[in-house]
Amino acid sequence: MTNDIYGPFPGDPGPFFPGHGWLDGLTEGQRARYEELGTNLEVVERRIADACAAVGRARDEVTLIVVTKTYPAEDTALLAGLGVTDVAENRDQDAAPKAEQCRNLPLDWHFVGQLQTNKVRSVVRYANHVHSVDRPRLAESLAAAVLKSERPELGCLVQVALDKAHGEGAHRAGVAPEDVARLADTIADTPGLRLDGVMTVAPLAGPLAGDPARAFDRLAEIATAVRTDHPAATMVSAGMSGDLEQAIAAGATHVRVGTAVLGVRSPLR
Repeated sequence: MTNDIYGPFPGDPGPFFPGHGWLDGLTEGQRARYEELGTNLEVVERRIADACAAVGRARDEVTLIVVTKTYPAEDTALLAGLGVTDVAENRDQDAAPKAEQCRNLPLDWHFVGQLQTNKVRSVVRYANHVHSVDRPRLAESLAAAVLKSERPELGCLVQVALDKAHGEGAHRAGVAPEDVARLADTIADTPGLRLDGVMTVAPLAGPLAGDPARAFDRLAEIATAVRTDHPAATMVSAGMSGDLEQAIAAGATHVRVGTAVLGVRSPLR
């Protein structure tokens, strides 16, 4: 694979691991991007460490997931070289080819976007975690694809829409807080799936809009309730570039950061 800026894909040929001489083979453009990403990662890592220290949490209680949406596989490979282990995508049409190009890299893939049932067969080929399970039919489709592929269990999180009312339709992503327990039970009882926890995005509407600290505190309450019935569902996926500190203060175990690592520039195609 080639790119007008990067040249040869940094994962080819051979393993893309530190200590195998891959760094010496980077083009000038690749090296510049590697250094840029490294600088950004240092800033984000410092923010996470400071946020953990502020509330008395150990740094290793929080996993950084770098959301690489709209950015090329070259960036994902460079991130792997910088020690990133968890990456996320929100559209299967972008994620599937990227995951294939990076198949030899030591990466744990997360799917974080709204997922249609016609995409599940593709998603289960590369994703180890789906953060956006928000309806029983999606859980059933994911399970069927997992069982057919004979792959290991798929980790699933219930996506919580904190501004959604009980029984509100599926015209937008997530389930209402009052509906979380039922969906969590469904996932936990479905062969091929593993209930890992809950996920949310700080709402842009409703009483919690503009107040991520309160929003994430509410998610923490929901997560605690889920763990009462499902003790192994310990993942709390919350917080992005602009609000990761508030999420960590509320107990997030995974933060999903894109812009702060990859930057706000025109995405490469």
